[in-house]
Amino acid sequence: MTANLDASTTSQPTGNTPEAGPPGGRGLVTKLAAIVVGLTAAITLMLCAFGLPSANGGPHHAPLGVTGPQSAVAAVQKQLPGDDWEVTAYGDSRALVRAVEERDAVGGLAFDGDGLTVYTATAGGQMISNAISGLGTALAEQQHVSATVHDVVPFPQDDPRGTGLASAALPMIFGGMLPAIALLQFFPGHANLRTRLAGVVAFALAGGAAVTAVLQFGIGTLDGDYWVTSLGLGLGMAALAVPFLGLESLLGYAGFGVGSVVMMFLGNPLSGLTTGPYWLPDGWSTLGQLLPPGASGSLLRANAFYDGTGAGGPALVLGLWTLAGVALMFAADRRRNGKAGSKAGDTPAAV
Repeated sequence: MTANLDASTTSQPTGNTPEAGPPGGRGLVTKLAAIVVGLTAAITLMLCAFGLPSANGGPHHAPLGVTGPQSAVAAVQKQLPGDDWEVTAYGDSRALVRAVEERDAVGGLAFDGDGLTVYTATAGGQMISNAISGLGTALAEQQHVSATVHDVVPFPQDDPRGTGLASAALPMIFGGMLPAIALLQFFPGHANLRTRLAGVVAFALAGGAAVTAVLQFGIGTLDGDYWVTSLGLGLGMAALAVPFLGLESLLGYAGFGVGSVVMMFLGNPLSGLTTGPYWLPDGWSTLGQLLPPGASGSLLRANAFYDGTGAGGPALVLGLWTLAGVALMFAADRRRNGKAGSKAGDTPAAV
């Protein structure tokens, strides 16, 4: 009787005992604060990546050709700021036009006795072409002569403003992300590593052909060899998708997430697909051309409008990204096999 009374007495809480709070309350607050800070940093980074290059957009060391009387060429070289334009003198208008066609110059100014001829390459970059046109008009007004604009490398007549090229940015990026996500869902696990790689290569070829067909035959934006252009776009998609698979196989979904953030927040706004690389600040432009979206856009311009001139550099960048993704997948495969071998070695042999 006494024992039962004592037990019931000790089991009841006293009025002075505080109620227990939720487990891990301080840790929960810390975790929540870290998430809020991380999301804030991500939004800030997104704003900087998209906003700063646009706010500081303009010619940055853009190669501009000039031809005509020596006094006129010297006046242009002295008048134009070196941070904006890199002025190069050419012997005559034919040499200047050839430089624009071979991508040695983004445009040019040809002075003669009758006036000023402004050479642009709209397909090489709409914004930089508009800037050259405005520059030529201003110089012609100063010298009280007329200015004539000649577009050396224009967009096709079906899409004279290149709107289809601008709309290709997101399909090119998501063409690298979506197949990786789908293949990871339908063919998960280490055993399907090679299956996912084969699927990405097959999709890159099919996706490049499909996007090129829409842009060239449907919208009329592209004007080049269809198969060469489609292979270039396929290489760009593979240069995104294969590294995504490699990062996921080696680091899990955290690696895939980091790669996606970099390509969306940096690769997309710094690609220069709509403006051309010379319209972005130097450091931003260089970084953008070293990432798959920027290199893919440059390769697309080279194949679609310049008969492959200048395609070597972007193709090399995309090829290195693809090989890097394959290397990550092999590293993950080797690490997995090494762990499997060590576990097998630790298993005692049957007597």
